[in-house]
Amino acid sequence: MRTSTGTWLAALAIGLAGAAAPAEAAPAAAPPSITAFFKRPPLRAPKLSPSGRYLAIQMAGKRDRMWLAVLDLQAMAPPKVVAGFNDADIAAHHWVNEDRLVFQVSDSPDGSTRVMAEGLWAVDRDGAGFRQLISSHKSFISNDSSRIADRRLDINWTLHRVPPDGGNEVIVQRRRWSTDPEARGVQLARLDTRTGLTRNLSAGVPDHVSAWVLDWRGEPYAVETFLAGRSRFYKRDAEGAWQPWFEDDGYSRRQAWPTWIGPDGRVLGTRGHRGYTALFELDPGTGTPVEAPLVTTPGYDYQGRLVFDPAARRLLGVRFETDAPGTVWLDPAMKAVQADIDARLPGTVNLVECSRCLDAMHLVVTALSDRQPAAYYLYTPADQRLQKLATPPAELRRDAMGQRDYHRVTARDGLAFPVLVTQPAGGLKGGRVPTVVLVHGGPYVRGTHWAWERDAQFLASRGYLVLEPEFRGSTGYGAKLFHAGWKQWGLAMQDDLADTLAWAVGQGWADPARACIMGASYGGYAALMGAVTQGELFKCAVNWVGVTDIGLMGSIGWSDVSEEWKQYGMKRLVADPDTDAEQMRRTSPLLRAGEIRMPLLMAYGGEDRRVPIKHGRDMKAALRPDQPLEWVVYPDEGHGWFDLETQQDFWGRVERFLARHLGPPD
Repeated sequence: MRTSTGTWLAALAIGLAGAAAPAEAAPAAAPPSITAFFKRPPLRAPKLSPSGRYLAIQMAGKRDRMWLAVLDLQAMAPPKVVAGFNDADIAAHHWVNEDRLVFQVSDSPDGSTRVMAEGLWAVDRDGAGFRQLISSHKSFISNDSSRIADRRLDINWTLHRVPPDGGNEVIVQRRRWSTDPEARGVQLARLDTRTGLTRNLSAGVPDHVSAWVLDWRGEPYAVETFLAGRSRFYKRDAEGAWQPWFEDDGYSRRQAWPTWIGPDGRVLGTRGHRGYTALFELDPGTGTPVEAPLVTTPGYDYQGRLVFDPAARRLLGVRFETDAPGTVWLDPAMKAVQADIDARLPGTVNLVECSRCLDAMHLVVTALSDRQPAAYYLYTPADQRLQKLATPPAELRRDAMGQRDYHRVTARDGLAFPVLVTQPAGGLKGGRVPTVVLVHGGPYVRGTHWAWERDAQFLASRGYLVLEPEFRGSTGYGAKLFHAGWKQWGLAMQDDLADTLAWAVGQGWADPARACIMGASYGGYAALMGAVTQGELFKCAVNWVGVTDIGLMGSIGWSDVSEEWKQYGMKRLVADPDTDAEQMRRTSPLLRAGEIRMPLLMAYGGEDRRVPIKHGRDMKAALRPDQPLEWVVYPDEGHGWFDLETQQDFWGRVERFLARHLGPPD
């Protein structure tokens, strides 16, 4: 029996939201389980085909893995699973044209961190025409591809971009092997997703190419080379030859950097403006701004993207992020659509997603909140119908989460930096509460975002105030903050964490006698440095996959850190072994392990190539014999946790560790 599209969507939304009542309902006051926070979402990344008729989604499959399914929104058919893996999530998928998709895999729980061998596969929307295009160490459940010619590219190739021409080709890039000559940079090719044949795009490019700039069609426009800390741009001329364009400091970036080339040859790019990155129109000849900035986000660097309709050849809007993401629509029709959606979904940030937005049958709406995971809707412009696609799991109820807000904190030296504060579930009720300073990794990234985030909300659901400082060295908040973090590991960067806690104590929120510091990667390093130098502030420290020896970062030969970074980036941003040896000694937790007196929880992945397990094992061996330590190794994990079983074990340990050393939340 055939049913309406709305019926199928309703069934899908109910099933994914987990609306069916459990056999034994948990007490209303009980916080959500660890599993509820860290299991794969029931649905993510809905993407419409160019016409808007078909919807591709990643949905929960067997063994807690994310599989790829396609829903026909016009033919009233149920979702059809077209791809899935036994031991990896499908992490990214893209429509190549109306009939064909490509996808990759990931070892990260949320699909955001890709492994070296993420591979690339293609499949038709009906499940036919399956083909592996780039090799991977993962085994596909189906073996239907055994009868076609094997033209798989090596695992150092990856997807670069899907051009909007509606053909069968995608653009792929080759990353340099460690055994390749240093001069061999990133190479591009067009790859036919049906035949597996490639067409080289890299003929005649300069040595040391690190990045490509493509025009709106996906045709090469410019390349960046990176050598000895300098960036040099080359632009392709009418004859296809690469001509010098401009050069810049590779880390400070004082020149404008091109990011988008439109159908009329218009070039847009980013450059600093009054201390923050802004979007400019650039002179195609010189690469310099031609007038005042087109988009500014005061207090934040412009880090967004342009919404472009390739069928109409029109720029429709600008996506950006300040304290929360948003969209400025230049097109009146899309502006009206946004206003209608916002009026019907108050209280959330609603992002409209589409390919050919102006004539699409449907639009996808992602509704973001700080207190619940994303919800997804389908919007039909023709009749302004808004239908639920998937809502957050029932167990992750809003009242079990904490409100999240950005604040600006002034450090002891007068530098201002943002702090994202997640209140404990139920809010701050006038009394001081136990506090966790949660330090982001990187560290040269924007480490926080306003939308619901599971680590912080898990801690908030257990009654903790969570402070996430965007300490100096973080990006996204202006050049001054970024540059202030250079060569400040364990020094002013560490002071910012202490100043964050002092600020929250001054607000009357944080209990100064019950604070713990924790983080992963660089955040794990900072947690250990807190244990070494800030014992009067923190009662405990949690480090997972954290750096322990700064010198080891530059000397170890079997990590995935590039030689360029070791020779130039690390020496400028972290420390130079030749001139900063004493600073490296003072700021390496491994070399000061005997000074630690607070309880530690340390966890590492046996397969981690970013921060190899040697960092953790050496630190463990260097601690005092009577050091309170909880130590765990997850042999099959990398730089972060993939399996649900690992998440359950690790966060269970964190919950018990915090309760022991901070006491139960009030």
